[in-house]
Amino acid sequence: MTILYNDEQQAIASEAGRVVTARTLPEKLLPLLEQLGQFDEASWSTAKEQGWTGIAIPEAHGGLGLSLIELGIIAQACGRTTSGAPFLTGSYGAARAILDHGSADLHARWLPMLASGDAIGVVAFAEGQSPVPTRPTVMFANGALTGTKPAVTGAAHADVAIVLASDNGTPVLVAAAIDRTMTTAIQTFDNSRCAADISFAATPGDVIASGDAARAAALHIIALQSVVTAHEQMGGAEAMMLRARDYAITRRAFGQVIGAFQSVKHRIAELYGLVELARANAIHAAAREGQPDFLRAAAAARLSATEAYDTASRDCVQIHGGIGVTWEAGIHLHLRRARSLAIEHGNALFWEDVLVDELTGTSILAGAAA
Repeated sequence: MTILYNDEQQAIASEAGRVVTARTLPEKLLPLLEQLGQFDEASWSTAKEQGWTGIAIPEAHGGLGLSLIELGIIAQACGRTTSGAPFLTGSYGAARAILDHGSADLHARWLPMLASGDAIGVVAFAEGQSPVPTRPTVMFANGALTGTKPAVTGAAHADVAIVLASDNGTPVLVAAAIDRTMTTAIQTFDNSRCAADISFAATPGDVIASGDAARAAALHIIALQSVVTAHEQMGGAEAMMLRARDYAITRRAFGQVIGAFQSVKHRIAELYGLVELARANAIHAAAREGQPDFLRAAAAARLSATEAYDTASRDCVQIHGGIGVTWEAGIHLHLRRARSLAIEHGNALFWEDVLVDELTGTSILAGAAA
């Protein structure tokens, strides 16, 4: 298996990078950090115009019929610019849940709208510290959901949610339509992620999986989302590495560029290694979708990308010195995004457990995610 893109994928990467860079303006992204529930509408409009919202949804349902690899390429381009619309990953997770487990009626109702971007989807599994809780507190009874899912990324503007709930003690995956009256936007480190609590009060829903199959499906869905996020993290890490390099070869101190100092040049070289490891793991994971080792590859991609983005955003600030912590420099756009993405779809501790369980042949679904 190659960890390099083919000619068509390279063309997608080049065009996506050009479009995102041209239409994403840092001066518009900075205020979003402190505006509750707001996002960069230009970024989302671009995604819809370019067909990125349906890139990994089959053509029969209005999408482009491409793969997780191509969606990852788009996420990487968005990560480089901290694009302000967080909905690609959530809508993809919701679409895959409906596509893989939903009825024909759910396909017809939601997939074309998710593919066009006319509807936004979110995945609402996590409660407390658990991305896939064994005993969800949200209840499903008599065809309706009751309870609250906290801090769901993108939920402030979502139209459909895939919810992990409990039906008389049995875990179930439920697809439910939601609206603004059910969501409460919350303050986060990066408000442009549009995180919100979703409150269900006898909200009608359709069960798409039940029992052990529901938890297995939930883990697979967040693994798919995590691969997309790993690409976004890798794109951000690469952007920070290159920005640190460019500054280091122009900023002068003590009569020479600061890049001549070992403490700086070695740090940038280490960032290069982290970025390339993250890139290889992300591409490998996307290519392994549908294979027995996909979950293992997704965990490795998630862990390496989180380390790369965290380290690159932090080190870029330090290499810039005092200017690195100013609002005008805008490096904190990446620093905040790195910290926010690090805990979406499960933090590093969760994915370390997944990776260890995959390597040892045990199952996190047996209770490690409780």
